[in-house]
Amino acid sequence: MDPHAVPSPAAPEDRPARLSVGVVGAGRVGATLGSALALAGHRVTAATAVSEASRRRAAERLPGAALATPQEVVAAADLVLLTVPDDALPELAAGLVVTGVPVEGKLIVHTSGRYGTRVLDPVTRAGALPLALHPVMTFTGRPDDLNRLAGISFGVTSPEPLRPVAEALVVEMGGEPVWIPEERRTLYHAALAGGANHLVTLVVEAMDLLRAAGVDDPAAMLGPLLGAALDNGLRLGMSGLTGPVARGDAGTVAGHIEELAKVSPEGVRAYVAMARLTADRALAAGLLKPEDAERLLEVLADS
Repeated sequence: MDPHAVPSPAAPEDRPARLSVGVVGAGRVGATLGSALALAGHRVTAATAVSEASRRRAAERLPGAALATPQEVVAAADLVLLTVPDDALPELAAGLVVTGVPVEGKLIVHTSGRYGTRVLDPVTRAGALPLALHPVMTFTGRPDDLNRLAGISFGVTSPEPLRPVAEALVVEMGGEPVWIPEERRTLYHAALAGGANHLVTLVVEAMDLLRAAGVDDPAAMLGPLLGAALDNGLRLGMSGLTGPVARGDAGTVAGHIEELAKVSPEGVRAYVAMARLTADRALAAGLLKPEDAERLLEVLADS
């Protein structure tokens, strides 16, 4: 038997219009997506919640959901959200089968950006219908997380017969489905993590440096600048680039590196790495003359 094969989903007329939903992991993501499915008319029947914060979150956002074990949650649901940390997902999928919980015909959905549906192979072989629905958003655990779903992208991966089901669920939660092939899932997630996570680090580093330079309110100073830079990058790509690297100002870049070495030695490596990448991209885009790029790269090579 093909380990990636899945049963054909029931025809729409054979499926209940509304589904009972179970949430394995009532954390920030699980509680938010469970709430979104409830607003769409589905019924959240059960959830797992280990920490006090998760139990409180489940009570507030998934009212009526019984707190239960993962096996009990799966048994009670038509659609199961596996909203657990990435590293816990393979073991969870395998463990559900080992414990004999019935999964045949159930929609088993994980929300990891890293994985496609192959991580769910154990439950798929047992007859489950696997979906990977990754919301491209950061969640804080606050009540306004639900509003953040409106119009965001979801990275969708599923067996082809289940694609309409996956996309319909995303639309019901207020999102926009974007198809990601199984083999591109890790690259997709690396791009998102590199953009969002490293952006936070860059912003915090810039604020710390501004405080060291005597600026009392770095956030107020950076807000308009970074907002404009982000807008330029998203709309214009490299054509939106400004600053000393784009101008080929090697002397300014050398001065930055010298001063950073005094204040934030660990930040110098990040500055140099990003400056090299910026110079390479600016040169390829025709924004930087070859002779200017050469001077810049000489400065960066010595750092």
